[in-house]
Amino acid sequence: MKSHNKSIEHYFSTIGEKADEIGLSKEKIKKDFLQKLFYQLGRVPAVTTSNDLYTALALTVRDRVLRQFVRSTEEFSKKNSRGIAYFSAEYLPGPHLGNNLLNLEIVDETREALKELDLELDEIIEQEVEPGLGNGGLGRLASCYMDSLATLGIPAIGYGIRYEFGIFKQEIKEGWQSEATDKWLHYGNPWEVIRPEVSYVVKFGGRTIHSTNENNKYAVEWEPESEVVGTAYDTPVLGYQSNGIIMRLWKAEATESFDFSVYNMGDYYKAVEKKVRSENITKVLYPNDENLSGKELRLRQQYFFVSCSLQDMIRLNFVQGRKLEEFHEKFAIQLNDTHPSIAVAELMRLLVDEHEMEWKQAWKITRNTFAYTNHTLLPEALEKWSVSLMGRLLPRHLEIIYEINSRFLHELREKGLSGEQIARMSLIDEHGEPSVRMAHLATVGSFRVNGVSQLHSRLLKTQVLNDFAEIWPDKFTNVTNGVAHRRFLAVSNPGLSRLITEKIGNGWLTDLTTLKRLEKFADDEIFQKQWMEVKLENKKLLSQLLEERAGVKIDPTMLFDVQVKRIHEYKRQHLMLLHILDLYLKIKDGKGENIAPSAFIFAGKAAPGYFMAKLIIRLVTAVADLVNNDKDVNKILKVAFLPNFSVKQAQRVYPAADLSEQISMAGKEASGTGNMKFALNGALTIGTLDGANVEIREEVGEENFFLFGQTTEEVQETRRLGYRPSKYYEEQEDLERVLDFLVSGELGNGDHELFRPLYNNLLQQDPYQLLKDFKSYCERKHEIHQIWKDQKEWTRRSILNVSRVGKFSSDRSILEYCQNIWNVEPVKLRD
Repeated sequence: MKSHNKSIEHYFSTIGEKADEIGLSKEKIKKDFLQKLFYQLGRVPAVTTSNDLYTALALTVRDRVLRQFVRSTEEFSKKNSRGIAYFSAEYLPGPHLGNNLLNLEIVDETREALKELDLELDEIIEQEVEPGLGNGGLGRLASCYMDSLATLGIPAIGYGIRYEFGIFKQEIKEGWQSEATDKWLHYGNPWEVIRPEVSYVVKFGGRTIHSTNENNKYAVEWEPESEVVGTAYDTPVLGYQSNGIIMRLWKAEATESFDFSVYNMGDYYKAVEKKVRSENITKVLYPNDENLSGKELRLRQQYFFVSCSLQDMIRLNFVQGRKLEEFHEKFAIQLNDTHPSIAVAELMRLLVDEHEMEWKQAWKITRNTFAYTNHTLLPEALEKWSVSLMGRLLPRHLEIIYEINSRFLHELREKGLSGEQIARMSLIDEHGEPSVRMAHLATVGSFRVNGVSQLHSRLLKTQVLNDFAEIWPDKFTNVTNGVAHRRFLAVSNPGLSRLITEKIGNGWLTDLTTLKRLEKFADDEIFQKQWMEVKLENKKLLSQLLEERAGVKIDPTMLFDVQVKRIHEYKRQHLMLLHILDLYLKIKDGKGENIAPSAFIFAGKAAPGYFMAKLIIRLVTAVADLVNNDKDVNKILKVAFLPNFSVKQAQRVYPAADLSEQISMAGKEASGTGNMKFALNGALTIGTLDGANVEIREEVGEENFFLFGQTTEEVQETRRLGYRPSKYYEEQEDLERVLDFLVSGELGNGDHELFRPLYNNLLQQDPYQLLKDFKSYCERKHEIHQIWKDQKEWTRRSILNVSRVGKFSSDRSILEYCQNIWNVEPVKLRD
C-alpha cells in the first residue's frame, strides 16, 4: 500500500475546508443535515419518517466526530506513545447522539438549526435505538471508561463483539419476565464504519501436529476443523472538547458465504449452512450456558473476539514499524473480567506458533502486556471451562495452558509451597471433571491485577486470590470504579446541570471534584428551592414514563425509592419487597401514620435460566398489583416495575430518584456504579457496607448515607456459627407475618404455591441473610420516612451528596490506571 505522509490539515484543505473550520455553526449544521437527508437518504423534510430525521442528524454529527478522531489518530502517531487495548465482552454505550452533541459542544447550535426547520431536537434524540452490546454494570463501566479515555487523550481501542441481537428485550407477560429478540440493528447503525479490509481468520477444533523442522526447532501446526472470518466495525468515541478513539467490534462471517457446488445440486439450505453456523458466533450476547451447546458458543465468542483483536494489534505493531519483540512496549491490554482471559493463551500461540518466537521470550512479552481487572467475588462468576470442551474446541490452547501451568507449578514447588496450596493455585481444577480456571490464567499471565473498590480489592487479596497475593503482593492493586459524569449528569439531568453551572461554572465537566464548591450553598433557601424544582420536574418525567411503560400512575411528590440493577438474589430486591409488604400490612391495620407517601420503583433483567431471579420479578409485579389496586393503600404506597431497563431509561431514572437502594449482602458486590450515578444526581443512599458503598459513605458523610445490616466480617461470622434463618422468623412478629403473607394466596391471584420456593429458600437456607438484616433495614427506612417529611433538611442533604461525589468520576479511575498500571501519559490535541 502506498504511504501518505501529508498532514490532516492538507487533506482538509483539499476538500475545501480549513482545519479549524469544522462545521460547528448553526448554519453549517442545518446545511449538512439537509444534504444528508436528501443525498444519502433520498428524502425531503415533508415526507420523512422519524427514523429518517434521526439518521440524517446522526450522520451529520458523525462527520464531526470522525474529524476529531482522524486528528487524534495523527496526534497519537506523532507522539508514538503506548496504546491501550481494552478487551471487554460487552459494552453498553447507550444512545450516542445526545452524548456526542455535548462533547462537540453544539447542543444549542443543533437545537436552533432544527428549530428553523420546525423540528425538535429532543424528539429526534428520542428516536435512537441504543446498541444491544451489553447486559449490566460490566458493559456500562467499559463504555464509561471509553468516554474518559477519549476525554483524557489516551491512545486506546476498545475491542469487543458486534452482537446482532444483544441480550434480549425484556417484556412482562402475566407478571413474568419474557425474553424477546432485541433487534437493535433493524434500522442499521449510522455511527459505525465497516472496515472490510480489516478482517482475520479464526480457527476452531481439529488437531495439532508436533514436529521438528530442518533447523531442529520444535514446531506445532494447528489443523482446524473449521474457520470463520472476523470483520471490524468501528464506532468513533468522542471525548469532551477533545480527542476521539474507537470501539472496534468484530462480526463473524463464513470464509465462503455460499457453496455454489452444493447449490447447483439443488440443496440451497446446505449451501448456506456454513454461513449461518459461522454468523451464530456474534448473534446473541451471553447465550444461555445451562447446556453444553450454550457453553460451547460462549467459549467460541470469547476466543473469536480476542483472536481477532490480537491479530489486529500485531498488524498495527508492524504497520508502525516496530519489532514484535517490542509489542509489550507499544501496547498494554486491559482484560475486563475473566471473559477475555483466553487471550493469554492466544497471544502465546501467535508469538510461538505463528511468529516462531522462543517460549521464554514470548512469555515475557505476554506477562508484560496484560493487566487483569477482576469484577466479582461470586465463585460461580469466576469462569471455568471443562478440559474436554476446551480440548475439542481449542486444542492448541489447552496444550499451551498445560505448559504454562507446568512451568508455574514448578516455580511454586521451588518456592517451597505445600501440595495443598499448589493444588489451589493450579490453572487446572482436578476436582470432579477437570476444568481450566480462567481467573487463575489471567492472574498468572498479567503484570497487574486490580479490584474495583477498596473493599473488593482487600477481599480479592485475602479470600478470592489470596494464594497469589501471598507470592506476588506487588502485583495486586485497587482502582475504584467511576462513572461518566458527563453522560449521567450533563446529558441525563440538564436542569440540574444548568443550576450547578450557574452557581460554580462549568469546570465540573472536566474536573468533577469542583462540585465541592456547591457545599456552601447547601443551607441557601433560594438554592434549595431551585434544587427541589429541578427534582420535581425530573420526577414528573419519570412518572410519565412509568405510566406509558408500566401502566402505573404515580404522584411525583411521593418519595421515589428506587432499586434498578440486574436481578439477583445477592442484590436482595426481595428484601425491599418484604419491607413493602410490611408497610402494606401496617396500613391495613390502621398503623400507617408514620409512613411517608412512597413510590417503590424496580427495574432490571434476570438471566433467562435463573429461576429464582425470575420469581423475584414475579413477586414485584404481584406486590404492585396488590398495592396499586387497594384503595386503602394506594394513596400512600405505589409499586412499579419498569421493563427492559436500558441506558436510555437510566437517564430518566437516576435524575428522578430520591432514595437509592444499595442493599446487597456485604461482601458480595465488587463495586457497583449505579450507587454513584444516583448520588451524583442527588439521591440519598440506604445501603450496606458493600462494594463502593463504603467509599461513598466516607465521601458524602455518615448522615447522608443510611447504613444498615452486617459488615462483611459479621456475615462471615454468622455463617461460621451456623446461620439458622428460622430463628428470626420465630423471634420477629412483623417478619413472621410478612413471610406467611407470601404463601397466603393474597399474592398471585390466590395461588398459595406460587412463591413457596422463595418462602422455603428464605426460611431454610437464606444464603444472603435477608432475615438477619430485615429488622435493621426496616428501622432505617422508618428513619428515612421521618427525614423525608422535612423537605428542607432532605434537600440540604441532597446538595451535600452531590457536592461530595467528585471522587467517583471515571476520569479519576482512568488516570489511576494510567499512573499505576499502564504507565502512559495523556496526549492532547493541538488547538
